[in-house]
Amino acid sequence: MKRRSILAFTLDHPGVLNKVSMLIRKKMYNVDTLTVCCSRIPGVSRMTITLQEDDEAKVTQIIKQLEKFTEVISAKELDTDHSYWREVAIVKLEVDATHLNDFQGRYNFEILEQKSEDIHILQVAGSTRMIDAFLDEVGQEHIIEIARTGVTALEK
Repeated sequence: MKRRSILAFTLDHPGVLNKVSMLIRKKMYNVDTLTVCCSRIPGVSRMTITLQEDDEAKVTQIIKQLEKFTEVISAKELDTDHSYWREVAIVKLEVDATHLNDFQGRYNFEILEQKSEDIHILQVAGSTRMIDAFLDEVGQEHIIEIARTGVTALEK
């Protein structure tokens, strides 16, 4: 399945997020990530929705239906070649410092706190693929806890 990202600008009103998520649920799609933040225009929110779908027509249909909502100002799909997709993960690891140093330079991470000799809390930022690669390389046996923001995207 192809990962798709839909960017929507909506009025910042109660219930808009529910309407959008209910539309996607009714179409039997599973939302991978959903991030919402303020835009630079007061009263307007920026929503990034990622989902898995190979059929271009189905994604186009969702966008058309989103645009029918009075609270939606605009909606469109972001092309992966013409946009940046990024995510942040906060990870608590049980790993020694030497093992952690092996990842320096290859991955974009910051040590937020060293809880003990072998327990570290990191912030990892980058593409979803890069974060997944980092976590795979660290190994599931070393991960105590993880929190991920979900994808946010911006056109080039």
